[in-house]
Amino acid sequence: MNIREGLIPTILGTAVTATGLTLKQTKKGSPMISNTIFGFGLAHVFLGVIDLFVRRR
Repeated sequence: MNIREGLIPTILGTAVTATGLTLKQTKKGSPMISNTIFGFGLAHVFLGVIDLFVRRR
């Protein structure tokens, strides 16, 4: 199986971003924690997309 570099962080980041967004909308828990989770997910998406474009074959 051939998985391109950057695909796993992009998928993981999408899931974490969705979780952070859900926490922000439901207003459960601390807003600082939901913003941190949201930002952590966005960072993974951003870095994964960079890997997808830079390491093209």
